[in-house]
Amino acid sequence: MGVPAFFRWLSRKYPSIIVHCLEERAKEYNGIKIPVDTSKPNPNEVEFDNLYLDMNGIIHPCTHPEDKPAPKNEDEMMVAIFEYIDRLFNIVRPRRVLYMAIDGVAPRAKMNQQRSRRFRASKEGVELAEEKNKMREEVIQRGGYLPPEEIKERFDSNCITPGTEFMDNLAKCLRYYVADRLTNDPGWRNITVVLSDASVPGEGEHKIMDYIRRQRAQPNHDPNTHHCLCGADADLIMLGLATHEPNFTIIREEFKPNKPRPCALCGQMGHEIKDCQGLAREKQGEHDEFADSIPVSEQEFIFIRLTVLREYLEKELTMASLPFPFSFERSVDDWVFMCFFVGNDFLPHLPSLEIREGAIDRLVGIYKDVVHKTGGYLTENGFVNLERVELIMQAVGVAEDNIFKKRKEDDESFKRRMKEKKKRMKAEQRPSFVPDGQFAPHALGGRDRPMAVQNVRHAAYEMRMQGNQRNQEAAQSLRAMMKNGKTPAGSSDNMDSRGVKRKAEDSDSEPEPEDNVRLWEEGWKQRYYKTKFDVDATDNEFRKKVVQSYVEGLCWVLRYYYQGCASWKWYFPFHYAPFASDFKDIKGMFNDFEKGTKPFKPLEQLMGVFPAASGNFLPTTWRALMSDPESSIIDFYPDDFAIDLNGKKYAWQGVALLPFVDERRLRAALTDVYPDLSSEEVRRNSLGSDVMFVGRSHPLCDFIRELYLAESNEDTEIPAELCHGIQGVLNLDKDPILPDKPVESPIPTLRDISSNKAVGIKFKDPQYDDGFVFKAVILPGAKIPNKVLKPGDWEKSNRGPWRPQLGFNPNRQQAHLDQSGFRKLNHYVDRNQGAGLFGAGPSFESQHRGGQYSNAPPPRNYHQGNYRGSQRDHYPQNQYSRQPPMNAAAPFPRFQHGSQGWDRAMQSQGAAYQQNQQRGGGGGWRPPHNQQQDSHRGGQQQGFGQGYGLPPQSRRYNWS
Repeated sequence: MGVPAFFRWLSRKYPSIIVHCLEERAKEYNGIKIPVDTSKPNPNEVEFDNLYLDMNGIIHPCTHPEDKPAPKNEDEMMVAIFEYIDRLFNIVRPRRVLYMAIDGVAPRAKMNQQRSRRFRASKEGVELAEEKNKMREEVIQRGGYLPPEEIKERFDSNCITPGTEFMDNLAKCLRYYVADRLTNDPGWRNITVVLSDASVPGEGEHKIMDYIRRQRAQPNHDPNTHHCLCGADADLIMLGLATHEPNFTIIREEFKPNKPRPCALCGQMGHEIKDCQGLAREKQGEHDEFADSIPVSEQEFIFIRLTVLREYLEKELTMASLPFPFSFERSVDDWVFMCFFVGNDFLPHLPSLEIREGAIDRLVGIYKDVVHKTGGYLTENGFVNLERVELIMQAVGVAEDNIFKKRKEDDESFKRRMKEKKKRMKAEQRPSFVPDGQFAPHALGGRDRPMAVQNVRHAAYEMRMQGNQRNQEAAQSLRAMMKNGKTPAGSSDNMDSRGVKRKAEDSDSEPEPEDNVRLWEEGWKQRYYKTKFDVDATDNEFRKKVVQSYVEGLCWVLRYYYQGCASWKWYFPFHYAPFASDFKDIKGMFNDFEKGTKPFKPLEQLMGVFPAASGNFLPTTWRALMSDPESSIIDFYPDDFAIDLNGKKYAWQGVALLPFVDERRLRAALTDVYPDLSSEEVRRNSLGSDVMFVGRSHPLCDFIRELYLAESNEDTEIPAELCHGIQGVLNLDKDPILPDKPVESPIPTLRDISSNKAVGIKFKDPQYDDGFVFKAVILPGAKIPNKVLKPGDWEKSNRGPWRPQLGFNPNRQQAHLDQSGFRKLNHYVDRNQGAGLFGAGPSFESQHRGGQYSNAPPPRNYHQGNYRGSQRDHYPQNQYSRQPPMNAAAPFPRFQHGSQGWDRAMQSQGAAYQQNQQRGGGGGWRPPHNQQQDSHRGGQQQGFGQGYGLPPQSRRYNWS
């Protein structure tokens, strides 16, 4: 669920939930790459049991990346996906389960959003091509130079949809990938891998949640399982909270705004296509050897600790003097429910609630004020109490008028500030040439004392070379203009500049779309319904119908999060949401959803979400229904459509006004073309099943081999003691991967697996009776992790200085430099910096006071739990704290060799690893425990299990 700005708001409000990932890199010797041994302990000082991959968040950046060159063909895309999964596995290192889920056929409620996205992508692709052609003509007419246009087939990302040949090929490649890793990678040896490809209905993240829910309800489930879910969607945070698992972590790419992108016209960096001037490309490197390379920084990952988020929410949601018993777990469910009002993939957000305006904080404040009147919580196990929700909505409705007026005031204030900023920047523009280095101009008082001029000839030579470079660029541009038969733009032959209309960017104010609703003026509700729904303001029945559909949507979404898909057919049939003040008498507006609904088939979904421009992914006769004027459903596929900005600034934020697909009309039209499907298309149009893979050393392997030898076609229950307590049903695969049978590579550049050690079989989650309710509670036996946040009463107690926990290990010890270390650093600091690093003097106090950096506070993010040092600081063996210990006691006990602090840190990591390897809920399977005595600095220490000793203490110094 893409909730705009939700993660940004969450990470700013609760900064300690973020921990940067430590990643061990592969080494290279003599041109041979040595892969990382993922069977060793996790460098993040935490051991994860299960890793879940929402694969669509991996497929998209690997197939059409935004910050680096795109893969040349489909084979390169598959290899990029493999490498991405390898990186995640290396960082997380799961010990029990790897679950890979690709989006299958989605519920009807989600298909509306998928349809909007795919129509937008097609429309934007056409508009970009038209803009490129237009800009190319303008640049050439001005005398600019552009490289010849490449004839290149554009990758249509719409093919990343269930039912296409691309997704079918991806499933085959992932089966090969899993077999290869189970055969060759020691870190995968005892892992259970589940692959849920696009033929299995359901969104990827919700297939993962369904698996977790059904395993939690089994008696053999380990309540202390540590889950790690990979995905960039904001709804994963709410889904993780909804599981009520005490150990849940999310891993995602670190978002870095304003990444440089090359111009789509000339391929150069530093400007967009609208600003392209057609200047000659600068030489990249001494011999132009980097001409085709784009500067790329490798994407880094972060952990989101939901255990810490639960601590924050506990502080915020705890309420005293309630007329009913307080339950933190129930209040978390209510918080998740209230987040739905600010946006989700199934319902438009209420007009008065915007995350950027503090909507969630407003809702929480209203919730804490009103909950005394409600007599209880808003939700329970995924079911909504509408009578209590109405009290919340009416409280929001009272403030709607003021919210709209303040939004207008803030918008006007922002525009004024931006206008003033532009004027300031224009006035402060620097001259075209400013000397740098020692000849650079300095503000008065900017230097402590004048500096002697050094190496004058070399400095003058560099300044001359810079001037020559600018002259060469101007000459190249002039030659390009003359080559096209044009005169320089600034010559007297050109037209008089008088009477030429200013460009839009030269104007003081940008043109804005007309807003006919004007929510900040009286009569906003009448104008809203007239403009958006084309109904009269007095039509209360229609308004009630919109509210009823929205109420049904709220119930459907919460049920979807906590119990699974309640109806595959339901969807919200409007483009806009009602106002909060319209939620009146909603108690009886919803009873229950239709039972026994079924999902679409893959090719049927393609017909429901694809524009006509992507019809090439469909069979020929099916494709004709999208473009034939005589087609009975031609109105489902408009060539052009309006986008209502709805008070926003950018088109991607607007509402795509597409017609809704009528399911009955679509199925009726497809009846005539179903007989035209080939056998391969019939296979791709059928619904599939999850597949479970294990390696030869896994205890379940022999059990699965016996099933294949017996050729049993009946469903077989998994013995829980053989698979970490996992339960479910196994069934033979028609095209299985079997041990000792070769596995052919679907990618020509990768070799076949001649001695395969993996086995695959169909897997189905445990089944429950209709009406079964999954409980949203902490399971018995679950151990709540230790608190990370600073207690509110810490200052009142005499427990010493507060020590923040910067990672997963609460016993991590900080290293400190002694006096000799600081003296050595001071020795190597540039003497031109005044008194040196910490000054020079006979006493430590004078050193501390006289230094240039002595009074500089630590970085702000350090106090928020986000501090990150250099690359070498990412590893626990090399973490140094540069806190001068001169005139104040060190905040943490100073580390000494052999001290109890370091021993505890090592023992805690080792104990976590051993506990993870030995743990099993309800008598579940435990891996064999091998002990290895490791001589470590003359002493004998306990091994980690699996034959790996403790990490070495080398490069961890202390000066005494």
